[in-house]
Amino acid sequence: MMTRLVILVLFTLVWAAVTGSFTPLNLAFGLVLSGLALFLIRENVQPSRIAIRPFKALALILLFFRELALSAFRVAILVTRPRMNLKPGIFAFPLTVDRDFEITLLANLITLTPGTLSVDVSEDRRVLYVHALDCADPEATIRDIANGFEAKILEAFR
Repeated sequence: MMTRLVILVLFTLVWAAVTGSFTPLNLAFGLVLSGLALFLIRENVQPSRIAIRPFKALALILLFFRELALSAFRVAILVTRPRMNLKPGIFAFPLTVDRDFEITLLANLITLTPGTLSVDVSEDRRVLYVHALDCADPEATIRDIANGFEAKILEAFR
């Protein structure tokens, strides 16, 4: 029960952050949406299957907000230049996370970060395909995701 409550609160805070509104009405709406989402995925969210380390989860949330701000700034700089020298592309990210919950969380964090979009997961769930606005150095982007979001997810939920 405690695990679901923590996830409910985290989902609600993510909703408020993404919408950019922490008003009581929006938080209540986010709470209802989060409850509905938890109801829909209830089989995959069992206390025995997901162990949450609250401080590590908080570190993941803080990393997300940091990456959100940095990526938004980078994308804003890129699109305001008179000559956009971009190399968009899709790269294969080898997954270390292996549970559906972790893969979904990673894919969503990548998608919510400006300039990147999770496209697909391989059938064997070992590769996540990611589209990047600027794919000039995919190896660096893979390292950033592996050492950032993926590492924090492993710390927070294992």
